Amino acid sequence: MKKNPIIPYILIMAFGIGLIFFMSLDGADKKEEIAKGDETKTEESAKGEEAAGEFDPEAFAASKCISCHGENLEGSMGPNLHGTGLSADEAKDILQNGKGGMPGGLVPADNLDAMAKYIADLK
Repeated sequence: MKKNPIIPYILIMAFGIGLIFFMSLDGADKKEEIAKGDETKTEESAKGEEAAGEFDPEAFAASKCISCHGENLEGSMGPNLHGTGLSADEAKDILQNGKGGMPGGLVPADNLDAMAKYIADLK
């Protein structure tokens, strides 16, 4: 008599579904506590950003812009940002409103001027 090889998989699946169900019940009981913890983390991260100091356009570009404009901002999916001939005002307008495939609003409004100047100064 042969054993059915699918039965262990069904048992593991049933155990996993049951575990997820009972863990979600535990989380539902503590939803206010969890939400309060998330608010505290948000406040702490905001304080950390303020403590970090001034906006660094080069670090921002390294974290956000390289995915489209390439590692050295020399072009990839997006255009090369070196030697564009854009003025700071033109760069600010593109950062704020977008152009072509680039969406607007990727740079926080408080940092638009610094980022636009950085892009305009790329040689």
